[in-house]
Amino acid sequence: MWRDRSGTSAGDVFALIHGGLAQTRAEIGRTTDLSRTAVAARVRQLVELGLVVEDAAGATTGGRPAGRLRVNRAGGVVLAASIGASKTKLGVCDLAGAALAETGLDVDTTLGPEVVLRTVAERLDRLREKADQPVRGVGVCVPGPVDVATATVLESPLLPGWGGVPITLGVTGVPVLVDNDVNALTLAEAAVRPGVTDLVHVKVSTGIGAGIIAGGVLQRGARGAAGEIGHNPVTDGGGVVCRCGNLDCLEAVASGAALVAALRAAGREVADVPGVVALVRAGDPEAVALVRHAGRRIGAVLAVVVNLLNPQVVVFGGDLAEAFEPLLAGVREQVYRRAVVPVTRELAIEQSALGAGAGVAGCAAMALSEVLSARAVDAALAVV
Repeated sequence: MWRDRSGTSAGDVFALIHGGLAQTRAEIGRTTDLSRTAVAARVRQLVELGLVVEDAAGATTGGRPAGRLRVNRAGGVVLAASIGASKTKLGVCDLAGAALAETGLDVDTTLGPEVVLRTVAERLDRLREKADQPVRGVGVCVPGPVDVATATVLESPLLPGWGGVPITLGVTGVPVLVDNDVNALTLAEAAVRPGVTDLVHVKVSTGIGAGIIAGGVLQRGARGAAGEIGHNPVTDGGGVVCRCGNLDCLEAVASGAALVAALRAAGREVADVPGVVALVRAGDPEAVALVRHAGRRIGAVLAVVVNLLNPQVVVFGGDLAEAFEPLLAGVREQVYRRAVVPVTRELAIEQSALGAGAGVAGCAAMALSEVLSARAVDAALAVV
C-alpha cells in the first residue's frame, strides 16, 4: 500500500492531485506532512505508472520554480458500454472521461443476454483497437436493476431472461463496473455540475426512471432498485396495463413508448421516440399536446420526489427530453403546484447537459470513479 509512518500512500497523493487539492510537491508536503523525500518517491511512482505528469515549472515568488502536477489524461483509457432497450452506444474514453472513439449499435435486449453481450463485446473489442493506451477499466450500464457488488442483473420484467447474468464483456485484469443506466447518467450529470450535491436525474425515453444523488452520494437503495418512479400509478390512466404487470403506471401512460402508441392511434406515422420529438419540433399540435400532458403526469409524481429529497437540480435526459419545452411546461406546472415552497424556491429544472453522449459519459464516469480511486491506484502500484 505504499505507506510510511505518516499513513499517506501514493494513492492518497494521487487523490490530492486528482481533486485539485495539491498541484505541486510543496503543496503535497504541506497537506500531508510528508518529507520532501517521501513526496518525491510517491510522485515518481505515480509518474512511472503513467497516471501523473509534471508540467514545466511555473512562476514563483522566490527559490526554485515549482513544477505543476496533474492527472495524465493520456495515461490509459476506460471502455464504456451504454446498453439500451433497443440501442446501445459504445465508447473509448481517456482518463478525463472525454470520448476518443464512439459507435452506435442497434440490438434489442429482448434477444437475451447471450446475444446482446456477445455482440457488444465484439464491437467494443474492435473499437478499443483504436486506442494505443492501456485499458484501465470498463463501465457498463443496462436498463434495469443491478447488483453492483457482483456486477449481475437482477430479476426484472424490463429485462426478461437477464436475471442473475454476470456482465464482464470478456475483459479481464481490470475493474468492470456495472450499474443501472439512469444511475450512470446521473453520475455524468453530477460531474458537469460542480458544487451540486443533491440532484435528481429523470430519464424519459422508451421507459421512465430516475437517479438520485443526495449529500453527494449516489443512492442505489437496498437492492439497487432506487429511482423506479416510472412505476408509480397515476390517477387518470384509464386502466392501462404496464409491462411490470400493474395498472396505470406513469411509464405506461407518459413514456416515449406510450406517446408513440397514442400518436399512431391518432393517425400519425411515427416509429419511435425520436419520431415523436420530430413531430413536436415541426409544431404538430397533437404531438405537442401529448408531450405536455405527459409532462404534467411526470410532474405530479416528481413533486413527491422533490418534497422528499429537496434537490438543488432536477435534470431531464433521454430521447423524449429533446422535446424539452412542452415537456418542461407540463412538469413545472405540476411541480410548482404540488410541491411546497421551501423546496421549490431555488429548484432548477434543466435539460441534460450531455445530450446524446450522456450514456457513454456516464459509463466512463462510473469506471473512472473506481479506476482513479486511491485504493485502486495503490493496488496497481502493488503489482508493478
